[in-house]
Amino acid sequence: MIRPAVPSDAPQIARLIIQALEDLAVKYVDNPDPYQAVPLFEHFIGLPVNQYSYENILVCEEHEEICGFINGYDGADFEKLRAPFLKFIQLEYGVQLNPELETEAGEYYIDTLSVSEGHQGKGIGKQLIHALIGKAKSLKADKIGLLVDQSNPKAEKLYTSMGFKIVNEKDLLGGKYNHMQYT
Repeated sequence: MIRPAVPSDAPQIARLIIQALEDLAVKYVDNPDPYQAVPLFEHFIGLPVNQYSYENILVCEEHEEICGFINGYDGADFEKLRAPFLKFIQLEYGVQLNPELETEAGEYYIDTLSVSEGHQGKGIGKQLIHALIGKAKSLKADKIGLLVDQSNPKAEKLYTSMGFKIVNEKDLLGGKYNHMQYT
């Protein structure tokens, strides 16, 4: 069942975020163990008005277990949503980052998608993407965008099969990503 996230989902979603953002999570907390970032993500998932907020997340739940989630929002709000996160990691972890822009106005942005290892290959990722596309379209979004790591051809193949097309390349904190859009 796909449903909007609630703050109490934070512990389960945080681990899935780490699975998706492993290299970035390491940078956010300046620690080689990405799971040291679990408390950071739990904190922000439980709060309103930030890029990882429950307000922007849809989850897939089976038997009271969150087996996948997708996080998306209006690209016009990106800098406003990212600011509290960047300020917090600077204050709490001493990490000063000035990451490149991931999205922009005119695009509904899929920030993060993750399906637990035990549930991969069951179409959950596609269901979550379809649900978020539906949400974006209901908000009158014309374009839905995302970044996919160039070292993850499996994910790029999934997005391409769903109608996403590469529109350009982007750098993000030292990584190379393809910027894909669905129109």
